Amino acid sequence: MAFVAPQALGMLLFTLLPFAAAFLLAFTEWNGFGMPEFIGFDNFADQLTSPLLGRAILNTMVIALVTVPIGLFLAIVAAVVLNKIRGRAFYLVLFFAPVVTSSVAIALIWQQLLRADGVLSGSLTRLFGIAPIDWLGDPILALLAVCLVTIWASLGLNVVIFMAGLQSISPSVMEAAAIDGAGPVARFFKIILPLLSPIVFYQSVVAFISSLQTFDLVFVLVNNAGPDNGTRTIVYHIYDLGFAKSQFGLSSAASIVLLGLTLVITAIQFGAQKKFVHYES
Repeated sequence: MAFVAPQALGMLLFTLLPFAAAFLLAFTEWNGFGMPEFIGFDNFADQLTSPLLGRAILNTMVIALVTVPIGLFLAIVAAVVLNKIRGRAFYLVLFFAPVVTSSVAIALIWQQLLRADGVLSGSLTRLFGIAPIDWLGDPILALLAVCLVTIWASLGLNVVIFMAGLQSISPSVMEAAAIDGAGPVARFFKIILPLLSPIVFYQSVVAFISSLQTFDLVFVLVNNAGPDNGTRTIVYHIYDLGFAKSQFGLSSAASIVLLGLTLVITAIQFGAQKKFVHYES
């Protein structure tokens, strides 16, 4: 118990008590000063009919639905390719570098690349003779930029995890499939993906939850919520209500809505795993 106590105390102080406080504040009106005033379910009624929260949920779901499947598929392909080449440790370090880099630094670097007078727009202008594109000034393009950076930043961790999964696949299985006439594409979809499906499922759950918590890229890359709230996410919405507008009751209610949305999506994923996840007996 002495060894467990520091971790248990940290969880109590920094996880359980803040969660309980947020849950209680969701039923109150409080600006950070004085005593909270109990108002029942008014905060939830306000948030569930709020156009800003609706926009935030839509943007967050777009980010999750774009980044998770594309990011995982690219990571699997990259892992399969790297697994067949020599000196893959060097490439793994390159892939993993963004994972250990500060998300603020990543956002600032990509902000310079995606500016209207940045490297990417300048290159496209020179190649195709088109007008410079303001990636971060258009609501739709800004949301796509957030998706692009999210995929790039998370690719390395997924590649390393899938590489570890590929090491557990017996070479004799792949050799037998090749002898039976299965080509690279058939082996990928018929053998590699089914055997990696438990890892794919785990990574999809983790990645989806992480996407629902997108905040730092939106806050730094596109300057808060971006043009016309085009990149306003749920966590940024919670931050904006609580720390920018001092409406901690509404902010707490929005956080409870995020918790409910996360639980529902995770439950759907666990229910769907029976159809595509294959566990070895």
